[in-house]
Amino acid sequence: MPARTAVTGRSTDPRRRFAEELRLMRTQRGESLRQLGKALGWDSSLFGKMERGQTIGSPEVAEALDTHYGTPGLLLALWELAAADPTQFKERYRRYMFLESQAVSLWHYAVSVLPGLLQTEGYARALLTAGGLSGNELTRQVDARIGRCQVLHADNPPQFRTILSEAVLRTPLGDATEWRKQLEHLVATGERPNITVQAVQFDVGPHALSNTDTMFLRLPGGRTAAWVETGYSGELVQESESVERLQHAYDAVRDLALSPADTRKFIIQTLEEVPCDPST
Repeated sequence: MPARTAVTGRSTDPRRRFAEELRLMRTQRGESLRQLGKALGWDSSLFGKMERGQTIGSPEVAEALDTHYGTPGLLLALWELAAADPTQFKERYRRYMFLESQAVSLWHYAVSVLPGLLQTEGYARALLTAGGLSGNELTRQVDARIGRCQVLHADNPPQFRTILSEAVLRTPLGDATEWRKQLEHLVATGERPNITVQAVQFDVGPHALSNTDTMFLRLPGGRTAAWVETGYSGELVQESESVERLQHAYDAVRDLALSPADTRKFIIQTLEEVPCDPST
C-alpha cells in the first residue's frame, strides 16, 4: 500500500518522511552525498541509504546532521519517530546487535528464559523449535545464537550481569539431560570473573521489572542504551530519561536478588532435583 501523504505533499510514514527531509535538506544546500560524507566524517554511502529509506542510521548521525544543517532537534525528532515505528523491528534489532558487540558492560534481567549469551546449544534449539523454526533455518538461528556467546569469552570480554527470575530456573526443558547440561553450564559460566549471575526468588513478589525482559548496554564513552523485549517484539531505548528510569528499576530488583554465592547454591540445588537419565 503506498505511503500516505499530508497536505504538504510529504509522506506521513515516519521512515519515508525522515528520508524525504534528509534528501530535501541536502539538495537545498546544494551538496552532493560525497561532500556531505566528507563534512561529517561518515561514509557517503550511509547517507545515500538513509535518503532511500534503506536505513535510518543512528541517533548520533541524526544529531550530527541537525548540527550541520542548523536544525537543532528536528532531524533527531524525526529519527525517533522512525525508530519507534512498529514495522521497523528488524532494523531496531540490527542496531541492538551492533551496540551489543560494542558494549563494555551488559546488565540483564530475565523474566522467563535464560539470556541468549548463557544458553547451551540444546537449550537454544528447544526454545527456537518451540517458536516454530525447523530445518535449515533452525540450524542457522542456533548457530548464530551460540556464536554470539563467544563475546563473553573473548580476550577482553565485557562485564556481564544477569538477574534471573526464579521462573527461569523452574521451567525445565522436556529433555532432562539437556536441562541438566544447561544448569551445569550456568554454574560454570557464573564462575568466570566477568560474569555475575543472580536470582530473584518467587517470595519477593511483584517488582518493577516483573513483566520486562531488559538488557542494558554500557557503551564506550559512558552512554547507555537498553533493549526491552517481550516474546514477540523488542524496543531499543536510547533516550536518556527513559534509560535512567529503567536503570533505577533494575537497581531496585538487584537489591531484592540473592547474592551471586547464594544464587550458585540455589542453581546447584535445582540441578540436584533434575531427574537422572535412566540410561546412564
